[in-house]
Amino acid sequence: MRTIRLGTSDLQVPTIAVGCMRITGLKKSEAETFIKTALDEGANFFDHADVYGGGECESLFADAISMNDKVRESMYLQSKCGIRKGQFDFSKEHILASVDGTLKRLRTDYLDVLLLHRPDALVEPEEVAEAFDTLESSGKVRNFGVSNQNPMQIQLLQKYVKQPIVANQLQLSITNATMISAGINVNMLNDAAVNRDGSILDFCRLHDITIQPWSPFQYGFFEGVFLDNPKFPELNAKIDEIAANYNVSNTTIAIAWLLRHPAVMQPVTGTMNVQRLKDCAAAADIHLTREEWYEIYRAAGNVLP
Repeated sequence: MRTIRLGTSDLQVPTIAVGCMRITGLKKSEAETFIKTALDEGANFFDHADVYGGGECESLFADAISMNDKVRESMYLQSKCGIRKGQFDFSKEHILASVDGTLKRLRTDYLDVLLLHRPDALVEPEEVAEAFDTLESSGKVRNFGVSNQNPMQIQLLQKYVKQPIVANQLQLSITNATMISAGINVNMLNDAAVNRDGSILDFCRLHDITIQPWSPFQYGFFEGVFLDNPKFPELNAKIDEIAANYNVSNTTIAIAWLLRHPAVMQPVTGTMNVQRLKDCAAAADIHLTREEWYEIYRAAGNVLP
């Protein structure tokens, strides 16, 4: 699979990240098949979080793959911390404890990447800096990032944190593309012109932070997928037309649409279906034309000014 550089790190990672949030829906044997299929496809970057399944997703992953040093070196592991029941917590104590729990469950000595999971309104960046320094010096975490943070939040963090922020995980799909639409509709009086995120797309490009789109097939927050959904007839007709031209699935085209953007993103898949995972991986070899990209954008209901 085609690889990209993750932020300013030394990591050359696959352009597709495999999300493991739903892995507890699989039996152990099914999880093993799923993970091995991902590895065979070159999709060896796995995204976790301590909150997924209350930690069970990480445990099942390690158990299914029979984690050992040889297996560990064949993959990249990313996890997230900071979400607790009814609150967010970026305290030094919580970050360090969360990482220790994740390492134990994943049966590894280190994470390639740790992300802060959503913004914490009570964040004290000095504490985050202390936690990151401890994790880096101990070898437990090699690279750091965030999720769902805007430019000012990242800049506040970087005032104290010496490690570069290499990734920002953000919700983005064909039907949830406000960060793209706001940049197209600058200075307009329509809803699409509303800047809801402080121009995070351009900020990440300017600072070499890799955007990791999550829920790349969802519309709304978690209302469902847009593919093969009768709520989006024009969009699906256009995606199916383009998919037929490339002899690939509609899943492949939906991911290829994200990969076509020059921000050089790393979409995070969420499927636990082996064939759909293969379809996602196939998007790495598809380069949509400018015309095709805009046709899909407009078919999703977006109007160019």
